[in-house]
Amino acid sequence: MKIAVLGYGTIGSGVVEVINTNAGSIAKRSGETVEVKYVLDLRDFFGDPVQDILVHDYSVIAEDDEIGVVVETMGGTKPAYDFVKTALLKGKSVCTSNKELVAAHGAELIQIAAEKKVNFFFEASVGGGIPIIRPINQCITADEIEEINGILNGTTNFILTKMSEQGLDFADVLKEAQELGYAEKDPTADVEGYDACRKIAILTSLAYGKQVDYEDIYTEGITKITAEDFTYAKKVNSAIKIFGTSKKVGDHVYAMVAPRMVGSDHPLYSVNGVFNGISVTGNMLGDVMFYGAGAGKLPTASAVAADVVAAVKHQGEHVPITWSKDKLEITPVDEMENRFFVRVGESEKSKIAEQFGGVEMIDAGIAGECGFITSPLQEKTFAEKAKQFTTLITRIRVQS
Repeated sequence: MKIAVLGYGTIGSGVVEVINTNAGSIAKRSGETVEVKYVLDLRDFFGDPVQDILVHDYSVIAEDDEIGVVVETMGGTKPAYDFVKTALLKGKSVCTSNKELVAAHGAELIQIAAEKKVNFFFEASVGGGIPIIRPINQCITADEIEEINGILNGTTNFILTKMSEQGLDFADVLKEAQELGYAEKDPTADVEGYDACRKIAILTSLAYGKQVDYEDIYTEGITKITAEDFTYAKKVNSAIKIFGTSKKVGDHVYAMVAPRMVGSDHPLYSVNGVFNGISVTGNMLGDVMFYGAGAGKLPTASAVAADVVAAVKHQGEHVPITWSKDKLEITPVDEMENRFFVRVGESEKSKIAEQFGGVEMIDAGIAGECGFITSPLQEKTFAEKAKQFTTLITRIRVQS
């Protein structure tokens, strides 16, 4: 099998490395030798053996009938979407790590692949090296998925872990994360939750079989989390994580990305540093958790290479993926029910019972304020009650 790799950045170069290094085991598992015939990139890589197979014109790959699988690791939607669609229409399977592409065009590309009896695989687009797409599509299919909670971004998990362990503020840890290469120079996509939003959109689309537009998902980042919030969390044996959440209640599907206070009995409580974890709840299975390296060159490339093996094994047949272009309506977040951790000024302590009834008070020893956890209530109800406080400092949702 001859394949082509689009993009020779971190992930693309990793895919070439994995396929060359593990050529023997890949051939054994796929049933034939897998050879990288082309690498597409705008740049040259003189001194790198890849220069011998480097091309700058995608049409060379698209028109070569020997190429059976195209690996897309370019990122973004332009020109990745056009390249991937062309490959599928020409009867080539595609394996990608591109979450933006999958979130925006996944349903359409799956449909084209089905019509052409090829495959569009995207295991690495959500959990990096963590297998999650194939388990949802093939292993948990007897269950109705009730809830998905994921720590889906290693950068934000690293920042929150450091803040918790060292009592540091967000800005200081962000700077360290950038120096270590865990955060981009412009970290907006990570710290504002946009990266996790695209990933939970993909998982929700797969879980319920219809298109979820990430623009419809309420998204809140971690920039307002403070060291004091962790002081309160530790008093109730909890951590603070940012979750991508989707949840089905009756006929309603809710989706959200937001920081959450997570108790020590939750399976994602101990997922720290740059690691990711995804908890899936099925109506028969109960909770199952997937944990590992959610990013990084070789873990992500390993997941892409595994998709290549699957594509080679299934030549001439399409592996069904339930994800139609019909839009899944996400229930307005105002109707979602949560518990809330709240900090207000000491001067308004008397208002707490008046507005929220019975609450769990938390004494963190911080002068001039008090913290508490509410009982479950709808987002819109909480917002109305919170308006009655002029000294509101913060509020963080509490994971049940």
